[in-house]
Amino acid sequence: MSEKPVPTTGEERGDGKFPKGLVLRLFAYLVAGHLFAGFLYLLFMLGGQNH
Repeated sequence: MSEKPVPTTGEERGDGKFPKGLVLRLFAYLVAGHLFAGFLYLLFMLGGQNH
């Protein structure tokens, strides 16, 4: 019988660590998302004062 090779997962390949590109992309999205949310908050705060 021939055994099929077991597919390697990310945990086995990187010793349980995330790939560096994924971490950088996730960090960039988090920073950009928070900046955008802060901008929207500022717009609503300034818009609410002009009544």
